[in-house]
Amino acid sequence: MFEKQQNPQSLLTLLTDFGDRDVYVGVMKGTIAQINPKLKVVDLTHQIPPQNIAAARFCLMDAYLYFPVGTVHVAVVDPGVGGKRRAIAVEFAHGFLIGPDNGLFSGVLSQSPAIAAVELTNPHYWRTPNPSSTFHGRDIFAPVGAHLACGVPLGQLGRQINPESLVKLEIAECTQSRNMITGCIQYIDHFGNLVSNIPGAYVQTKSWGVLVGDKIIPGRETYADGKIGDAIALVGSHGWVELAINTGNARSQLQMNLGDTIQVVIDSD
Repeated sequence: MFEKQQNPQSLLTLLTDFGDRDVYVGVMKGTIAQINPKLKVVDLTHQIPPQNIAAARFCLMDAYLYFPVGTVHVAVVDPGVGGKRRAIAVEFAHGFLIGPDNGLFSGVLSQSPAIAAVELTNPHYWRTPNPSSTFHGRDIFAPVGAHLACGVPLGQLGRQINPESLVKLEIAECTQSRNMITGCIQYIDHFGNLVSNIPGAYVQTKSWGVLVGDKIIPGRETYADGKIGDAIALVGSHGWVELAINTGNARSQLQMNLGDTIQVVIDSD
């Protein structure tokens, strides 16, 4: 059952892989301003690597808790635009998610499950009833986000769908044994730090390291805990175990990539 949005004007965020060279982000903001020029819009990032749904998934998951309840998050990393993938809006405990149904919301929803979801089938809330087949960010997602942020109830935006039917991005699960935790690299940031899907809580109060090849990279507290150029393991500000190089690039130096297996070794002594 849908509930009417309580806040008549919420905050709206934008996350895309559009970059800042072209006008794509600007015209999305223009369509939002046409609906309500006073609506507060925050750019999470527009530097997601092109078509990298996994990176978008992580960044949105890492960001949503820092915004007020009721915030509308419009995320557009959409290699399937114009195809059969659904355009959706999702209500969850902290606000709303709007974008393509391709798995980019699965990180957020793994932490805060969907309350309700709709497919965006009501063109009344689009920029035009004849949207571009290649720019749903401008013609559907941005205007729908603006209307939702201004108080339009979720149920008016389209037909109700089962939240369980939403696409989930498949990422290897973190598994534990007595002295070993196995996960994978779920994100690589601008600095080349390798962020795993192993929660930092798993290594708190323990002596630990990360096995890379035949070497164990020791667990530390900060990026500076080691010599310049040394590899270190630590729990980042996002709360996940990561690998880094003191003033260097872990991706390049360790030759690891998105999806690669990572193993944390717990000292049993």
